[in-house]
Amino acid sequence: MDFQKFFIDRGIKLKNLELMETAFTHTSYANEKHIKSYERLEFLGDAVLELVTSEYFYLNTNLEEGKMSKIRASFVCENALASYAKEIGLNKYIRAGKGQKNNVNDTIIADVFESVLGAIYLDCGFLVAKKYVEEIIIPHIKKEDHYLVDYKSLLQELVQTDKKSLEYRLVKEWGPSHDKTFTMEVVIDDIVYGVGVGKSKKEASQKAAYDAISKRAK
Repeated sequence: MDFQKFFIDRGIKLKNLELMETAFTHTSYANEKHIKSYERLEFLGDAVLELVTSEYFYLNTNLEEGKMSKIRASFVCENALASYAKEIGLNKYIRAGKGQKNNVNDTIIADVFESVLGAIYLDCGFLVAKKYVEEIIIPHIKKEDHYLVDYKSLLQELVQTDKKSLEYRLVKEWGPSHDKTFTMEVVIDDIVYGVGVGKSKKEASQKAAYDAISKRAK
């Protein structure tokens, strides 16, 4: 498999190429060829991913455990992992069997993201695996990309705890009718706590809520 350049370009020098081949091998292909699939590596990669992202949120926010779990889930869910994998081109190295080759869905792609991480961890060590995760995922966290978590609901929970009022206001909208952009602000007790910009009011409101939660956490 011609994946070596992919990792070399990311500063990762693989020593065990067979291990990485396994990381890209779906069970359908493994059964056809009577070799190992990525399932065990996926299990390991999932644990590494949880540790690295948990550490990031612990060190960079003051959120309570439950809130950190909800936000972290947004960036390690199936949709998110599949998106990362396709963004960097991991999906093109997946080995699937004849019956699965034309149906390599997001579940498989997300699994491979984790199995590859597991292989990197075993082959190159934790620090290399951590750097790999940080370079791919942290930029999405900083850009406030949204894959799963409903930040509006999360913010509502926080506000209810403090018994404060909360509302979202449209500040600005611009662009042609088929491609508008919206700016929303979230207001708590008449004070603007967060602002978000998106291609829909819903997206902008989610980003405004995330902005408010991020400021609260610092």
